[in-house]
Amino acid sequence: MSLDIGIDLGTANIIITIAGKGIVLNEPSVVAYDRKKKAVVAVGKEAYKMIGRTPEYIVAVRPLKDGVISDNDMTQAMIKEFITMVNGGFMVKPRIVLCVPSSVTDVERRAVVEAALSAGARKVFLIEEPIAALLGAGVDISKPNGTMVVDIGGGTSDVAIVSFNGIVQSRSVKMAGNKFDAAIVRHITQKYKMLIGEKTAEKVKFELANVYNPTGTKKMTIRGRHLLKGLPESVEITDTDIYEALHENAMEIVEQVKLVLERTPPELVGDILSNGILLTGGGALLGGLPELISENVGAPCFVADNPIECVARGVDIAFTMSNELLDGFEQVQLYSFK
Repeated sequence: MSLDIGIDLGTANIIITIAGKGIVLNEPSVVAYDRKKKAVVAVGKEAYKMIGRTPEYIVAVRPLKDGVISDNDMTQAMIKEFITMVNGGFMVKPRIVLCVPSSVTDVERRAVVEAALSAGARKVFLIEEPIAALLGAGVDISKPNGTMVVDIGGGTSDVAIVSFNGIVQSRSVKMAGNKFDAAIVRHITQKYKMLIGEKTAEKVKFELANVYNPTGTKKMTIRGRHLLKGLPESVEITDTDIYEALHENAMEIVEQVKLVLERTPPELVGDILSNGILLTGGGALLGGLPELISENVGAPCFVADNPIECVARGVDIAFTMSNELLDGFEQVQLYSFK
């Protein structure tokens, strides 16, 4: 019996699929570690609840930064825990497909592969995020017809043009969900002299963000600590506040889209005018982003169905297409990493 597991190893969330069953796990990429006992206390949702609330001997960390591994040991421990959760403790060594950003370096690829092998994988395959995102969104990428995808995750945004099962042109930029959250925290600090946590910033982003045409009518009360008084404080903010915080960051993604189009053969650019630009990933849900890209680039822009799960669904489909996906899909066990 063979077990095929697909992992969308995201900076913000890890989504795991099992071939034939679809998505079986979707949890935050957070691990809590007890320094005294030298053991993992919790992973996923349980660990996420601990962020900013633990005694000093327990650390709740996100071991992935900007789409790649920043803490090897913690990532390995986290992947191991998640794989144990989904395979129910079976001793069968799975084949694993892992998703990586399109600009990932050899060193970063190696770290991801080693993390999967140490977690008990029999074979490891890598697939690039733009390919997985398009497959998961139900796009037929086998035709010689250009399709553009902008996959905005927690750590990186991948912009790519895919045709004939391969990536024609791509760029990856470290401007994504986490940077948006940090920009909101910074803006609130500067404007209201109040410090808020990353969870509050994330909530504000989902409920208020509009990077295209804010009206100032959507409001929300947030709580935090006043920097000068050092005391708890609450303040009412509007979507205009969040527009000021995020507009510059959103424009950086627009610039990347333009740069990719500038380097693309004219025939394919013509395809994108008729096919449009597809947004996937959690960042695709940012209010007003499709309109902002469409107005600046001049091509229609739309969000995929259930954009957060697109990459994971694509990873699941990739097992059945390993022969066709020439570019962007590699059998890593053929490499001998020295």
